[in-house]
Amino acid sequence: MSGKTAMPDLREVMAMSLPAEARSATTRVTRTFAFIDLCGFTDFSDSHGDDAAVAELVNLRASVRAAAPLFGVRVDKWLGDGVMLVGVDPEPAVAAVVAICNRVVETSHLALRAGLATGPVIILEGDDYVGRAVNTAARLCDRAEAGQILASCAGLAVPDWVLASPCPPLSVRGLSEPVEIVSLSATEGASAHTSLLAPATAITSVVHGLVRPLRALKRP
Repeated sequence: MSGKTAMPDLREVMAMSLPAEARSATTRVTRTFAFIDLCGFTDFSDSHGDDAAVAELVNLRASVRAAAPLFGVRVDKWLGDGVMLVGVDPEPAVAAVVAICNRVVETSHLALRAGLATGPVIILEGDDYVGRAVNTAARLCDRAEAGQILASCAGLAVPDWVLASPCPPLSVRGLSEPVEIVSLSATEGASAHTSLLAPATAITSVVHGLVRPLRALKRP
């Protein structure tokens, strides 16, 4: 019989050293994250004024609020001229992002860009996510061109009306290895899915009606 004692797992030791309330405040889950951003918003606001900028934001938020519940995706936080979305499964999250981007491009003066990633994360204190997937989605959004949706291939699943086009691996800040990615877009004939966002169009029309008189007052 060996006299050697098995070394304890360092992660278990560190976890047990935390106060009980800290241990219970974290939960490990797998989620899909998406970041959507209005391109050129700052320049647009400077050249067109605050009222026009607000109209663009309301248009984006109305489209997101109309789409997210339809696909079972949750708005985690608004990020000024963008939004962070969270989904339990990748396919509905992909569907929501593509539908939102397709809808907004029809009603906005600005293009959108987006990034998605799926993976295990820690839910911290019930309302914050910590993990590589969150960082990857945010960095992919930063690197996307106007009108482009980039998604990490890890854990990705797409609906049959979304086309995933392969792209070269992308090196992004904060990640040690290049990310295998695809570019997402709606296939022809996918308008039936984006038509689900009709309530967002109605809200946007009301907003434009309210903002138009304010713009007229500013004219010399």
